[in-house]
Amino acid sequence: MTNPVKMAKNPTARLHQALFISLCLFSTLLGGCQSTSKATDSQSTQASTTAETYEIGITQIVEHPSLDEIRAGIEAGLKDQGFDTTSNLKIDYENAQGSMENTQLIAQRFNTKNKNLVIAITTPSAQAAFQSVKLAPVIFSAITDPKGAGLEAKGITGISDMTPIQKQLDLLKQLLPNAKKIGMVYNTSEQNSVVQVELAKTLASKMNLEIISSGVANTNDMATALDQVLKQCDVFYAHVDNSLASAFPLLVDKANAANKPIIGSVEKYVTDGALATDGINNYQIGYQTGLMAAKILKGASVDSLPIETISQTELLISKKVAERFNIAIPEALKSKLVD
Repeated sequence: MTNPVKMAKNPTARLHQALFISLCLFSTLLGGCQSTSKATDSQSTQASTTAETYEIGITQIVEHPSLDEIRAGIEAGLKDQGFDTTSNLKIDYENAQGSMENTQLIAQRFNTKNKNLVIAITTPSAQAAFQSVKLAPVIFSAITDPKGAGLEAKGITGISDMTPIQKQLDLLKQLLPNAKKIGMVYNTSEQNSVVQVELAKTLASKMNLEIISSGVANTNDMATALDQVLKQCDVFYAHVDNSLASAFPLLVDKANAANKPIIGSVEKYVTDGALATDGINNYQIGYQTGLMAAKILKGASVDSLPIETISQTELLISKKVAERFNIAIPEALKSKLVD
């Protein structure tokens, strides 16, 4: 093949010509490297803009261990479905400090930020979110009576934590066969709590048991109500009520002083001083909520997901509390003792 570049005969001319060819080759190579570099930079920019970050708002009526466990379960469920706060998920968490007014303010703030999803823990927060959040999907967690709370409707779904009251009254009779009067204190402004008290009264009457109840407006009235009820009852039943959960250490102190055991509605109550429960696990409620939230972030619509209910319960009996009250545990339940 003939070389397209004719070399000069003069040595000096040949040298100049060689330098010229070298410069041309260098420029060609440099241009190719620059093109490759620009292409790489372009691909990197494209990758960074296509990696989506999701932002969700979590609104919670008040901070206490039971609700905090639910929130931890939500984050775990999301993480197991690929939504991690260390990479592609931002969580904006707000606590209403037990104030109904604050639930509305939080919901309004979440609506203006146009989040990918809003998760409301407990009935008051869910009602506020359903009313005010229009720019993002809304799901709830730990709602005892969605229909009664006006949340069995289009535009919202979630996980119900209806307490298995019958199971818990059955357990109470097994452990305390001589008990006749059961104490309950509840927040009258919590629809879910009112529903549980009414249901407990209906079920107890069929078992020849009497519910001694007292309603309070807020946690400030809790101490007085507990004192009144504990004087009259044989055993206290701690159902799912946010005010009661917030005051649970106070309940345990007063119940111990009055020598009245507590039957709890959730596992956490047994850990914190109740005698026993045949109840649901708060972390599991949250985890199931997290799985539902992940479906929505992946594209499912709220209205395509029906409300789910936690049906699995766990029976636990505190060995320490049973010994404190000299309660004989039936042989069939001894495997349920926990330290």
